[in-house]
Amino acid sequence: MRLVAAVFAAVLLVAGCSSGEDAVARGGDFQFVSPGGKTDIFYEGADRQALPEVSGEDLMDPNKRISVSDFAGKVVVINIWGQWCAPCRTEAPELQKVYDQTKAAGVQVLGIDVKDPDRSAPQDFMRDRGLTYPSIYDEPGRSLLGLRGYPRSVVPSTIIVDKQQRVAAIFLRDLLATDLLPVVNRLTAES
Repeated sequence: MRLVAAVFAAVLLVAGCSSGEDAVARGGDFQFVSPGGKTDIFYEGADRQALPEVSGEDLMDPNKRISVSDFAGKVVVINIWGQWCAPCRTEAPELQKVYDQTKAAGVQVLGIDVKDPDRSAPQDFMRDRGLTYPSIYDEPGRSLLGLRGYPRSVVPSTIIVDKQQRVAAIFLRDLLATDLLPVVNRLTAES
């Protein structure tokens, strides 16, 4: 009897999580839906939704706060990472390349360091790799709570927002500069 009840509860839970819609949940709030398990998701025009406020302590200066809204009018590449993450070690210098090549055109890279209980390890990670873009220090991942349905356990992952701070792309995998440059160049060219 308990087994039947557990199976029934699991079916209800799965059915309740399914939207039955395509890749985009329409409405005023950002609500992530991954179509068919894709790891590269792109949103165009009316399908783009405003990114909720994402902010937190600056990794290098705990007395300073950083917010995505600080970069209004810029394309923002938000990368969720941890110094313990092997793919992040390859990806971080690639993000620095993107930042160096595009910051003059209005692109900002912003890291969000998660699941690092000691601030000194990710600080060393950034210094050792010569990373100059800022990062939010967010060990528990609270800064991402407003992203309803976003898979916050996927590290590394990247969200790219357009100049109006609407979600234009999500990558649920590690990236190279060659993956990001076409996307950010296209978004910087948008009016």
